Amino acid sequence: MDRLNRADRPYDVVLFGATGFVGELTARYLAAHAPEGVRWAVAGRDETRLRRLVEGLPGPSEPGVLRADSSDPDSVRALAGAARVVATTVGPYLRHGEALVAACADAGTDYLDLSGEPEFVDLMYVRHDARARETGARLLHACGFDSVPHDLGVYFTVRRLPEGVPLTVDGFVTADARFSGGTLASALGQFSRGRHLRDAARDRRRHEPRLVGRRVTTPSGAPHYAGEVGAWALPLPTIDPQIVRRSAKALDRYGPDFRYRHFAAVRTLPVALGAPVAAGALLAAAQVPAVRKLLSERLAPGEGPGEERRARSWFRLRFVGEGGGRRVFTEVPGGDPGYEETAVMFAEAALALALDDLPPTSGQVTTAVAMGDALTERLIASGIRFRVAADR
Repeated sequence: MDRLNRADRPYDVVLFGATGFVGELTARYLAAHAPEGVRWAVAGRDETRLRRLVEGLPGPSEPGVLRADSSDPDSVRALAGAARVVATTVGPYLRHGEALVAACADAGTDYLDLSGEPEFVDLMYVRHDARARETGARLLHACGFDSVPHDLGVYFTVRRLPEGVPLTVDGFVTADARFSGGTLASALGQFSRGRHLRDAARDRRRHEPRLVGRRVTTPSGAPHYAGEVGAWALPLPTIDPQIVRRSAKALDRYGPDFRYRHFAAVRTLPVALGAPVAAGALLAAAQVPAVRKLLSERLAPGEGPGEERRARSWFRLRFVGEGGGRRVFTEVPGGDPGYEETAVMFAEAALALALDDLPPTSGQVTTAVAMGDALTERLIASGIRFRVAADR
């Protein structure tokens, strides 16, 4: 499907789940920063709440209001057909997300979400990538703190290393922030589905084309003291390395033999020793339905940290890249990672898909593959820095 065929749709961007915690932050950012002339709308189940949200948004433009429910296939198909780009915050995505992915793949509509759920992402690849390639739809997952700064941070680092040689990049994550009810629900859901997660990953590998003439690996690495960042490095089992691996497989610029490792950077040894114990306890608790329900009820989806706490939150990603006799240290620092900055990343990704001159891609793709330089420049302009700390 020619992308120009979508120009006559009513909206350039539709934000689905706009009355949720991150959805409202994203709507406020779009209202304040979307260029003049951009046609956008908010969507969700409760039209009254949507209209109340719109009345309180900053800026002169008033977005449209669309009613849609993830459990109503007709409304989801209508939503996909009304927009060039649909951005959804409605999770957990494994429970609420597939109908919209399928509708966007069928309609040739670009789709992006905030999913950090590997099982969901793998299932969507197997079920809907081929159809999206037929219609020209771009399906992008993990378009918030998971995994935009990690994916683009590695991309930024690689572009400062020599071409055509084996490359290695290690990423180190430090953050001080609180999470929302939606994030907790997604995490507990994934922790309780270990076998399903492995089965989905295995099925994806059977469907993915093999990489020929190049090699890309993302080993977990071992806990160690990383002198280059002055902290203990603990393997971080998030979706981010998977996203980086897919970018590296798709882009020759990552070299003939690329390796990425992903760590949490912890300053003190007691915290480094205690973190795996705490993670193991949460994993064990998630296996018991009653305990999982109790934990979920303590912070319900749609709830999150207040404005004062978000203002004190921050993150810092550091990357150490090597190859061809060169070593480069890069950083991507920012404010509140899960919400304020996620809203910026999510909104700018949606605007990039709708407005920017991007490489011709389709199917399930990553932010680095679909929008690498364009989105990096947008984020820098919005205040999220990408910088070289040292180059040797």
